[in-house]
Amino acid sequence: MVTNVMEATGTDNPTDHRANILVAAASLLDEGGIDALTTRAVAARAGTQGPTIYRLFGDKKGLVEAVAEHVLRTYVTEKTAREAPADGVSALRDGWDAHVAFGLAHPAIYRLMNADRHGAISVIAEGGYAVLRDLMRKIAREGRLRVSEERAVDLMRAAASGIVMILIDKAPVEREGLSDAAREAILTAILTDASPMPRNGAAGAATTLRGQLDDVTALSPGERHLLDELLRRIAER
Repeated sequence: MVTNVMEATGTDNPTDHRANILVAAASLLDEGGIDALTTRAVAARAGTQGPTIYRLFGDKKGLVEAVAEHVLRTYVTEKTAREAPADGVSALRDGWDAHVAFGLAHPAIYRLMNADRHGAISVIAEGGYAVLRDLMRKIAREGRLRVSEERAVDLMRAAASGIVMILIDKAPVEREGLSDAAREAILTAILTDASPMPRNGAAGAATTLRGQLDDVTALSPGERHLLDELLRRIAER
């Protein structure tokens, strides 16, 4: 275990204090939750002084929020940069597994992420959801969605968040298979079979066509927007 972040990084530059404190606080938060995040413990692990923490973050609440933002931003940045499999469904599975792994690695931060609906944390999380929306559009273009893109995104978000919250509260031995079962159940609910064309009538056709609207050049932006809305309504019936 790293007990002094500054010793571990080989730096005593004052400008690195904030980064050192965030790394130290994140590790304490992951190890023991909010209760482990005391000024004394953070200062000791970061190799700094308590007044420095107060000067940079104001109070414990400010420190907790800064740590959550830092960890979540790092995850979203890596997620955005990650090269996804060419197959949209495989990418969806990988994304689910990465989301669950993040939640289990950072349980306290994950709880904060789900509790913060309008603050800075939710703004950062939105970047991750944008990746999911883009992926659903790709799958719709492949003719694999049986529901609208919006419905598919909402179902995935709800299911993934719910399973992580359940897994966090279970012992590791009790977690086996739960995430995979939940993932496959939700994929069954939102996806068609592997056929390149949907088999659920007008709603499926509308979903597939809507996924390809970005390539339509014969319509004006206003006409494209109107058609998008009409197709969404058909897809959700």
